[in-house]
Parts: sequence; C-alpha cells; structure tokens
Amino acid sequence: FIMPLRKEKNFRGLVNSMKILGVDYGDKRMGIAISDEIGLLAHPLTTIADRNLNMLLDVIKENQIEAVVVGKPLNMNGTYSSKTREVLNFINELKKIVNIPVYEWDERLSTKEAERLLIGFDLSRKKRKGILDKSSARIILQGYLDSIRIKQNV
Repeated sequence: FIMPLRKEKNFRGLVNSMKILGVDYGDKRMGIAISDEIGLLAHPLTTIADRNLNMLLDVIKENQIEAVVVGKPLNMNGTYSSKTREVLNFINELKKIVNIPVYEWDERLSTKEAERLLIGFDLSRKKRKGILDKSSARIILQGYLDSIRIKQNV
C-alpha cells in the first residue's frame, strides 16, 4: 500500500509531499527518522527510550507529521515472527490514537545495513549503539520514500 505524493509545486518547481515519520520499533527503544519537505530524503531524528508512545505523539505533533511508516520485521522468508506480531500490535495501537495514516514497511536487514554503514564511519561500538536505532529508522523511511518516487516516476 503506497501513499501518493501531493502534486503541488513549491517555489523551486519541485513536487511537495507530506512530512513523514519513520519508526524502527526495537526491543528497548524506537528509532525515529523524518522526511524532508519534498519527500526526497529521510534524516535520522531521535531515539525514544522505553518505546514511550507519548513521546512519539509529541514528535508527531511538534514536527507536523502527516503520515507514519513503521518498519515491520519479517523473517528472511517473509513469514511472521513473535517480533512481527509485537510490532503489528504497536501499529494497531498507534492507529487508534493518531488521525494520520500509519503504514507498514518491510524492514528486513535495515538494522544490519545501518550497522554496516556506521562501522564504515569508524564509530566506536558505544557511539554506534547511540545512533543505530534512528539510523535504522532512516533506512526504513528512505526505502518507503524511494518506492513512492519509483511508482510515480517522480
């Protein structure tokens, strides 16, 4: 299910989109990423400790988010795990309390990819741990944004 971009032109002639939040729902924390104004790039934003839903709602309000994409962890063969079901429960709870669309996105290997990128930046294990969740959220959101542009030939 792909959300369409708005077809309004901004002052540079680029297609505007809505601000979208990416969420990597981890075991202890939520990594958060945000799209730029035109829906081209995802940027790591923050990490929410203890998967605090109220803090997530604050981020949504403060940044005037119009949609949320949550990474759905599937097994490599596409089947559901207990973690998948936990994330789907979180998505259902989120949908009940926000008045914006909440989408699922296949997040297979997003944490591994983020970890590989951070190792490439020669960051210590401690520093990587501090930014891994929001970097994974950025990868999830970027995949979603790229899929929109591919489907719409933007």
